[in-house]
Amino acid sequence: MTRYGSGDGAVAFPAAVPARGGTTAAPGPGAGEGPGSRRGRGGPGRRGTAVRDHQGRWGWLFTTPMVVVLGLFLLLPIGMAAWVSLLKWDGQSNPFSGAADFVGVRNYADLLTGPGQDRQLFMTSIRNNLYYVILVVPLQTVLSLGLALAVHHRRVKGKGFFRTVFYFPSVTSSIAISTVFLFLFQGSGAVNALLKWVGITGPKWFTDAHGLVWSVLGLLGVVDPDKPVPALATHGFLGLSWWDWLSGPSIAMCTLIVLAVWTTSGTYMLMFLAALQDVPVELEEAALLDGANRWQSFRNVTLPAIRPVVFLVTTLGLIGTWQVFDAVYVMSQGAPANTTLTPAYLSYTAGFQDADYGRAAAIAFILLAIILVMTLIQRLLLRERYRDGGSTARRPRARGLFPRRRSS
Repeated sequence: MTRYGSGDGAVAFPAAVPARGGTTAAPGPGAGEGPGSRRGRGGPGRRGTAVRDHQGRWGWLFTTPMVVVLGLFLLLPIGMAAWVSLLKWDGQSNPFSGAADFVGVRNYADLLTGPGQDRQLFMTSIRNNLYYVILVVPLQTVLSLGLALAVHHRRVKGKGFFRTVFYFPSVTSSIAISTVFLFLFQGSGAVNALLKWVGITGPKWFTDAHGLVWSVLGLLGVVDPDKPVPALATHGFLGLSWWDWLSGPSIAMCTLIVLAVWTTSGTYMLMFLAALQDVPVELEEAALLDGANRWQSFRNVTLPAIRPVVFLVTTLGLIGTWQVFDAVYVMSQGAPANTTLTPAYLSYTAGFQDADYGRAAAIAFILLAIILVMTLIQRLLLRERYRDGGSTARRPRARGLFPRRRSS
């Protein structure tokens, strides 16, 4: 008798039985399933293949509607837009009938290397959006993580109320919030009235085209914002002078940044809150027993544990900030002096105001390429580091990491 397994659930099979001619039959659960037996004629491999084929057909049957929807409303428009980006098309004819002029990659070349105004406007929009991304993504990530930690704290009472208050701006219409901000930041608005109450003269939020960097340095007496430094004004990169590249966001762009941070932090707070609730309490308690303070526990235990959510939030923030449109459309429409112009809004004006749909599509595809490249860079920076086949370098650490506290 051969016994498999252990404990009460062990299964016993008869020992090998001598067959005729002195040979020994194979014992165990596999006996009787050989090629000559009735059960084994089909073979387990063939049955498994048939089951997988059957499941594959049902899988394709269930996913076909979604594949059709994605192909019709996503892949097909992308292909059409890619073709339009190679045309000089005003939208008044069928772009597939040959009525539109095929210009190849000239729309892309005019935006990236051309000497005209198209390139200058596009690079200005890239500069504005770049400052927008650099400021909005870190601020909204840090603020949403801070709100999540505050709401997640055990001693905080009324967590449901605070969650609702923090999340409320995220469910409000962006058009409505943009309109409210437009009134708040007017010359005689509530913000300037509040600044005047504390003795500060508020800026002209939507008419001052100076960059924030040169404005601050102008207040310190380092440079004159109205007189660019010759060394920076005469040399440039991609169609803009270094004075323009280094000017920083305008005051109007700063209001858009504040609006974006305020409206998106609630959504990302919920993501961080869900991640914090999955962090094992035992890890944090072990870190505290090892002598870690709150900051060390957060840095070496909590933060590595929520690293995937940090990557998710920053990726979503990166994509969303490069696609900013609604706030620009409502609050500034690129003014003053194109300092709030973004690629998404420039693509809209090129298509629906200038009737140059080829250039508008080219802007959209360049914007897509920028988003993909920056997402890949971000993934490389936040990737998990593996060592000897195991993820040991970035995992949460607790016991043995911190110096033990001396007992009094």
